[in-house]
Amino acid sequence: MSVSDTALTEHGLPLAAPEGRVLIIACGALAREILDLKALNGWDHLDLTCLPAKLHLYPEKITDAVRAAVHKHRTTHGTIFVAYADCGTGGLLQAACADMGVEMIAGPHCYSFFEGNDRFAAQDDEAITTFYLTDFLVRQFDAFIVKPMGLDRHPELREMYFGNYTRLVYQAQTDDPALTQKARDCADRLGLRFERRFTGYGDLATALDAL
Repeated sequence: MSVSDTALTEHGLPLAAPEGRVLIIACGALAREILDLKALNGWDHLDLTCLPAKLHLYPEKITDAVRAAVHKHRTTHGTIFVAYADCGTGGLLQAACADMGVEMIAGPHCYSFFEGNDRFAAQDDEAITTFYLTDFLVRQFDAFIVKPMGLDRHPELREMYFGNYTRLVYQAQTDDPALTQKARDCADRLGLRFERRFTGYGDLATALDAL
């Protein structure tokens, strides 16, 4: 750890981060799931700080935001873990994490690690025409899908955006009938065939358990 990454004592020496505590720097879209896993497993040594979920609308900003968060917390935790997959950064986030000496979740995106990266990679040919939703995206469908795409103002754009999709797959982290119905409504709004898969927390749980 470089001196530039740490706070300094009055004698000009770097402060050491406390041992034992782990900080998770996560996408805000994973906050509920991480807190649920933390409570379920009694992972009291894990702390959580989240970056805005809307960074996914601007993936070119994710790497710099994660880098800044890691540097900010270098002196507060002995271990830092980045709860992002590649998420559209084109490998830049992985390179930044390697440069900073911190680990991150494996996989191209959250749909993959919720499904399980190996299982997601082995899907059938229809995967390329599948639109995915998680619990978070079902709850925030209007804020993260409808409004940013302008579908609330120009519903005629639906065919342009989704005309090549054939189905909507809801990857359910929890068994919530109300969320399932809302996901089905989302599929109807987009004119897509609906499928629900109960994935649970997938490789997210495995990655956090390793900490």
